[in-house]
Amino acid sequence: MIKIAITDDHPLLLEGLKNILGNESQIEMVSCFKTVKEMMEGLASNPYDVILLDINLSDTNSIELIQPIKKLYPDLEIIMLSVHNEFAVINSCLMEGAAGYIQKNASIEEITNGIISVNNGNKYLCQQSQIIIDKNKGNNINSIPKLTRREKEILLEAATGLTTNQIAEKLFISPHTVESHRKNLIVKFQTSNLSSAIKLGIEYGLISQ
Repeated sequence: MIKIAITDDHPLLLEGLKNILGNESQIEMVSCFKTVKEMMEGLASNPYDVILLDINLSDTNSIELIQPIKKLYPDLEIIMLSVHNEFAVINSCLMEGAAGYIQKNASIEEITNGIISVNNGNKYLCQQSQIIIDKNKGNNINSIPKLTRREKEILLEAATGLTTNQIAEKLFISPHTVESHRKNLIVKFQTSNLSSAIKLGIEYGLISQ
């Protein structure tokens, strides 16, 4: 039996997956978590084979959790659950160490196959995500940029419409420092302006709308 856990902060989806996967003969539905805190406490006290992890939990961007979880539990396989189907997001998850990536509108058969596949040591993408990866093979698109804490703060404040001077005043830093971070964000997102960087930040789940 494959022991699995699910981390998702949407009660209906969590309950639905729990009920459906609980009927699968090869899968033992062990735990459901709604927050990162619950998940980390659960991982520390129980052994799991596979965890299904929502990519956009309300209290964090889950992509940043993949490496720390794998470092603590190298035998635990992580499948990301997501509504995003952009190459950069999928690629980032795989580069960080996720074993699978499944769209939330995927069939239960795909989810079940994904759990069994990663438990056997394979990588798994749902059909929609595999198509995106195949289309972008050979492209120069890399992954979601890694932002510093300050860059994330400035991206978030800029997304609310604050000017450079307003951001500087709110964060107690100089306008020159804000401008430097704004330029770095444009470079990291490979865009021509900050508005496009903000749009990508929303798409990638780095900031909320």
